[in-house]
Amino acid sequence: MKTLIKNAMICVSDNTCIPQDILFDENEILALDEHIEATADEIIDAQGKLLMSGLIDVHVHLREPGFEQKETIAAGTMAAAHGGFTTIMAMPNVSPVPDSVSIMQDYQQYINERAHVRVYPYASITKGEKGSEVVDFKALKQLGIHAFSDDGVGVANDEVMREAMKASAEEDILIVAHTEDMNYRKAKACIHEGIQSEKLQVIGIPSACEYEQVKRDLRLVEETNAHYHICHMSTKESVAYLKEAKSKGLDVSGEVTVHHLLLNELDVKNDANYKMNPPLRSISDQEALLEGLKSGVIDLIANDHAPHTAADKAKGLTDAPFGIVSLETAFPLLYTYLVKQGKLTLQKLLECMSSNPAKRFGMDKMGQLKVGYIPDLVLVDLSEQQKINPDQFYSKGKNTPFCDWKISGIIKKTFVQGKLVYEEER
Repeated sequence: MKTLIKNAMICVSDNTCIPQDILFDENEILALDEHIEATADEIIDAQGKLLMSGLIDVHVHLREPGFEQKETIAAGTMAAAHGGFTTIMAMPNVSPVPDSVSIMQDYQQYINERAHVRVYPYASITKGEKGSEVVDFKALKQLGIHAFSDDGVGVANDEVMREAMKASAEEDILIVAHTEDMNYRKAKACIHEGIQSEKLQVIGIPSACEYEQVKRDLRLVEETNAHYHICHMSTKESVAYLKEAKSKGLDVSGEVTVHHLLLNELDVKNDANYKMNPPLRSISDQEALLEGLKSGVIDLIANDHAPHTAADKAKGLTDAPFGIVSLETAFPLLYTYLVKQGKLTLQKLLECMSSNPAKRFGMDKMGQLKVGYIPDLVLVDLSEQQKINPDQFYSKGKNTPFCDWKISGIIKKTFVQGKLVYEEER
């Protein structure tokens, strides 16, 4: 089936967009030009809306199997489609943990039967994510798994992480690290250790909890020549360490989340929807993250979509679980509060949410609008404005600190492999 989209706009540099038509089938983009006259099964008039390559999120918690009360694969992937994400990578902190060939095979089948967008699962770095014994990287790689993470917990043992990194170099796989040294975190710690933790009289999490393990990991990368990626960076020290590592030519990268770009510790209220791990840090940390993204030290934007039940989040700052949902609001929030305010160009935003993740995680012919590339496509109305309403989320999780924020950049249609998987109902 061939589809022709006419009268779209594509970003070609900074904030400059030009008119383009696009012709595609289920396999590839067939043509991209200002005017395309061709026979097609369906013709769509984009009416000047932005056409962008499908967004890619390398950090998503789908919760299923094991925690379906929080999220399901079906709900989470529809949330992704609603947010313009055509490819996501699912973290392994599900039950059972995908740490062996047999479990991963079952998990892959499980995903294929339920997912509305493309899902690449992570395998864990260690068995059961317990940090004591590494998985069989070589065997899991034969299933197509090229990225490994113990997200949710840091690998505390230096020797275990060293073994994982040696395997990374030998097997050409990517170690994706949740950097958290629990020696720096007290029981019941819940937000950044700083102004707001004192004001709210709760136990804070110091920045060293993150950056000390980043420093350890980068030292091991230099020793082993591993391929290494840092999850959800939140501190200025982590940015500085990553910059230094890149200057040495190490194969390292990092990501930052939407909430760490748009919020800081002063935004935190006595509300568990502001509780995430790592926590919202200081203003200077927030500024360093944005500068790191603009300069290329930080490679990409990820969401760390972490749905929870309303009952769990009602337990308050100290006792509620960490995490917020973000798949459905990421692009419009960043477009509205970074691009429209002149803090980031549209081109840079699209690179960090699409082409850069594709390049770093080895996704061939994805992340760009080019003839011959996979037809993962999104139509966006940059002028339409809405208010964020969690009741309209496809995700089972409604836990967001961005409720009622005004946004532009509304996703209208999402195509995965040339197939329409989401269309706004109005």
